[in-house]
Amino acid sequence: MAVIEDIPVEDLGILIHQAGYVEARLSRRLYQPPIKVWNALTEPERLVEWLAPGSIGAHIGGRARLDFVDSGIVIDSPVSDYQSLRVLEYSWSSPGEPHRLVRWEITPEVEETTLTLTLRIPAGEDVARSCAGWEAHLEMLAAALEGVPIKFPFERFKATREAYRARLA
Repeated sequence: MAVIEDIPVEDLGILIHQAGYVEARLSRRLYQPPIKVWNALTEPERLVEWLAPGSIGAHIGGRARLDFVDSGIVIDSPVSDYQSLRVLEYSWSSPGEPHRLVRWEITPEVEETTLTLTLRIPAGEDVARSCAGWEAHLEMLAAALEGVPIKFPFERFKATREAYRARLA
């Protein structure tokens, strides 16, 4: 097994270079039913456990509003795809910023759920930092789903950021 900066390569997302952006696909097998995963992605009281305080409008055209109080970042974008219990898509951007797609897809398995997160990161932005941030939040999501929410895992963030940087080099 290949390892970059203490992170197994197969634990990293898939990066696809496109015209004007990089698409990243991060997948996790979660040992929870799809409804529990969906609720964590869409319910305000669950979002705060692993992402940020906020709300997600439960329809196309609804608003994805997230307030990262510690960093001062506020996300406010329309929901561009919504298929209950299957797909949630919005932009990780505020008005006036470049479009940064965030697409969550849930695939039910026998006694678990596969969650795939697709990101589109504009060219010229720090792809490694974006992917590492989402890797950390996915770890927080998995812990919250198990009933043991954790704080932002900075060590995981730093290790995956370096691993993605090495992969992009």
